[in-house]
Amino acid sequence: MHDESTAATVGLSRRSMLAGAAAVAGTAATLSASGAAAAEPRPAGTAPAPSTADRITEQPDRTGDHARATVFKNVRPYGAEHPVDLTVVDGIISGDPAPRGAKIVDGKGRIALPTLVDAHIHPDKTAWGEPWVTRNPASSIAEYTAEDVKLYHALRTPLKKRAERLMGHAVAQGTRAMRAHVDVAPAYDLVGVEGVGSARRALRHALDVEIVGFPQHGVIRTPGTKELLEEAARTGAIDRVGGIDPIGFDEALEEHLDVVFGIADRHGVGVDIHLHERAATGMESLRAIIARTEALSLQGKVTVSHVFCVPGLPERELDRLAADLAEAGISLTTVAPSSDLVLPIDRLREHGVEVGLGSDGVRDAWSPFGNADMLHRSHLLAWVQDARLDEELEAAFRSGADGGARLLGLPEADLKPGSPADFLLVRGECLPQVVVDLPRRDMVVRGGRIVARDGELVGH
Repeated sequence: MHDESTAATVGLSRRSMLAGAAAVAGTAATLSASGAAAAEPRPAGTAPAPSTADRITEQPDRTGDHARATVFKNVRPYGAEHPVDLTVVDGIISGDPAPRGAKIVDGKGRIALPTLVDAHIHPDKTAWGEPWVTRNPASSIAEYTAEDVKLYHALRTPLKKRAERLMGHAVAQGTRAMRAHVDVAPAYDLVGVEGVGSARRALRHALDVEIVGFPQHGVIRTPGTKELLEEAARTGAIDRVGGIDPIGFDEALEEHLDVVFGIADRHGVGVDIHLHERAATGMESLRAIIARTEALSLQGKVTVSHVFCVPGLPERELDRLAADLAEAGISLTTVAPSSDLVLPIDRLREHGVEVGLGSDGVRDAWSPFGNADMLHRSHLLAWVQDARLDEELEAAFRSGADGGARLLGLPEADLKPGSPADFLLVRGECLPQVVVDLPRRDMVVRGGRIVARDGELVGH
């Protein structure tokens, strides 16, 4: 029964995800059939290059070594009607006058928005930037994981380079932090953890990264996996230990959770479990996760991803579950795959449950879609929620920015004094229009330093 339900779940979720992505497929350019990598795709609604008069200009910082100060003048936070100047001192937005000699960056009236957080992404699997990959049919987790292994061996570019390329692209599109799920299995040993760890170090000036050791091939059904997870946690290579469908895939609810929560408890790492299971099966697993979290006092350290058993719950049942999740300090993530599988974010947050938004896989063996652009993912969230009102479009953006920040324990970048100076500059009318049109990211700022211009990393 479990095998059958898992195959149906994965097939449906994958088709739903592709359907959602296809609706805005213009943003997902493919690679050339000749085998040479095509230019990286630009988001839908990209404006032409600005004229000379409209380009962002910079004057150097002359404050010396005492403080690193920059004034980003003539910008419109969240699309405000009137431009203001944002003064940044040592990476923090200041409410005080700028120090004499501060660097000046003229935003020319562009909108300033907080950079976003990708709460669920798989950078180790990606074929982003590689020659086009023709994918084989698959309809169950086991079949998809077998395709993962084939792709891993087929790609010529080392994993660490592919991961860094994708993660750098995410930065250039306005991502300031991500939670990276990295496959841990005997088929790979710890190559993925090491590769993404290398990419994290290379991009540490621009991107915060949490690494999850993800047992994609199963914790129990694949011998040797739990030992690899233990080693990764013991050596500090991962920040969280993952899990996957304890009943529907691993077919060992208690033993699966014994391993995952045991590692978390012994080594002081967090937990993030993929839960694709639906209906009663998913609720049984979710209730067991809540119980383990409370028994081991891991409140605030556990996340459940996807959680396809939650959408569609009757209101009373959803409210009871949300209250229990909030009491256990368990957060959730969604990748906005479709209208019937996206989490009821507003209702969950009313009860105090944090919900993050993520990219999931990016051009991997599971799907040819994905672009690691969290502004685009906020657009997709608004699309599947059938957003029409300005406040609904703004809420989708907040899910990609503030929701992920809270989930990763980061300060919200709200562009107010005391906030980290993590923001992006785009041309546009207002925030709702930006979410719909997805203009080019003209500049990305991290801790007051410019880390990307016109969709490309700088100083890297």
